[in-house]
Amino acid sequence: MLKAKILFVGPSEPCVLILWVYEGPDNLHFAGAIRPEEHMERNAFNLESGKTVLANFLTESSDITEYNPTQGVRILEFENPHVTSNNKGAGCEFELWDCGGDPKFESCWPALMKDAHGVVVVFNADMPSHLKELEMWYSCFVQQQLLQDTQCLLIAHHKPGSGSDRGSLSLPPPLNRLRLVHSNLEDDPEEIRLEFIKYLKSVVSSVSESRDREEMSIMT
Repeated sequence: MLKAKILFVGPSEPCVLILWVYEGPDNLHFAGAIRPEEHMERNAFNLESGKTVLANFLTESSDITEYNPTQGVRILEFENPHVTSNNKGAGCEFELWDCGGDPKFESCWPALMKDAHGVVVVFNADMPSHLKELEMWYSCFVQQQLLQDTQCLLIAHHKPGSGSDRGSLSLPPPLNRLRLVHSNLEDDPEEIRLEFIKYLKSVVSSVSESRDREEMSIMT
């Protein structure tokens, strides 16, 4: 059975801390809200751009019931009945490596990249800092690993209630050569599921072609 490894990567984003003052069982009042980066080290608290939630949805994983920022990497193994490795219907096994987006894990990235067949970059299109970081993620995880652009997928993930305008997102070269899809699990979850299946099929095709070339080189 054909096996493929796909990296799920992308920037993290700072959360907003809600401050409450407790002065007894009958006296709890709201004191304000701060962004952690304004008062402490930038990466002390981070939330992913919906990456972990999206990974769980696309792999039909239910192993996480509450949100915790991904620490290093989380590996999800899955199969998709709509994706086969040949015309005889042979199945495929996938490993989705949900990689933590915090820069403090950067020293681990080379090990995570080893033998990867595809890269999915998930970002929050509503955050200008994410758009600025996209080229770094593409360069590090795709170009430097000599992967083809067809092996990379960009997902602009829209959180519930964001009201994002899909038509307003314009990416500079070389990012504009990549396949870009939008996801909104609240409004249209099936759209991103179908787009992800298309992407899996392209990764399987690439892996199959690479394997065929290796077999031919051995025979000759």
